[in-house]
Amino acid sequence: MGEPEGAAEHDFERSVEEALESLPEDLRGFMSNVAILVEDEPPAGRPLLGLYQGVPLTRRGSGYGGVLPDKISVYRGPLERHYGQSPESLRTAIRRVVLHEVAHHFGISDERLRELDRY
Repeated sequence: MGEPEGAAEHDFERSVEEALESLPEDLRGFMSNVAILVEDEPPAGRPLLGLYQGVPLTRRGSGYGGVLPDKISVYRGPLERHYGQSPESLRTAIRRVVLHEVAHHFGISDERLRELDRY
């Protein structure tokens, strides 16, 4: 038989939590005003696994305040379709996406991630 109803969802969300927990504690402590959400699908027409929306920490100045939290979305559907052939490959892909979007929160661009071979 397959997994019980909700087990796959719990495993996916737990993998997102584990990716965040893998960050050094002091680095996690610098994360500010950001919500991390698991969503089913990306916006229509956007072939994404994850998305960071907000003002990176490196661009926040003294006028930053009273704003809605930044948002990191991790898209379950595309990740499961592309990497769901095994639980381990799915966990690895989730971790990579979460850390990639967290890097954007810290102001690291896609170009810089490519330079670091982290894209």
